Amino acid sequence: MSAAATEQRLTELEIKASFSEDLLDRLNDVIVRQQHQIDELSRTVAALRQQIEQLPAPGFRSLRDELPPHF
Repeated sequence: MSAAATEQRLTELEIKASFSEDLLDRLNDVIVRQQHQIDELSRTVAALRQQIEQLPAPGFRSLRDELPPHF
């Protein structure tokens, strides 16, 4: 294998490594952003659960109360 071919091959490998590193950085940024969103959604769900627990329990309701107004 000639020195020029080896140099060309090495250059191509460096380019691929550079693109791979860039892709890895971008994927890491996406994962960090998604984790922040998951954390925020978890806090929202917890707050909603607390609100639901604080609602008064529904009392007894007659089925007649459920009839549509045209009956």
